[in-house]
Amino acid sequence: MFITYAIVAALMSAVLLVSAGAKFTRPKRLVDQMSTLGLPYRMLPLLGSAQIVGAGGLVIGLWWGALGLAAAVGLTLYFVGAVATHLRASDYRGAPPAAVLTTVSIALIAFRATTF
Repeated sequence: MFITYAIVAALMSAVLLVSAGAKFTRPKRLVDQMSTLGLPYRMLPLLGSAQIVGAGGLVIGLWWGALGLAAAVGLTLYFVGAVATHLRASDYRGAPPAAVLTTVSIALIAFRATTF
């Protein structure tokens, strides 16, 4: 299971870093989505930073299992919050990608928990 964790963690980290980059560069599509969700723009750097920290935790978790597990739990909570925010705003197009990332985060918990 460790190899599976390593592969999924690397892929998830890449996705998180790309997403965080978008939160810092603020493309029009993302700014419009934040408006639709009713979130203030000042949240973007905070959300991007959380994604960078989560990606780093997953990677460091390759050597320090407890941190990888904590990062996966934190990312699960982050993406559950994202799904809830999309559903609260009736943004049914934005909820499925967040739900997929929630599922991947839960899988990372399982993969890392079995390799202690």
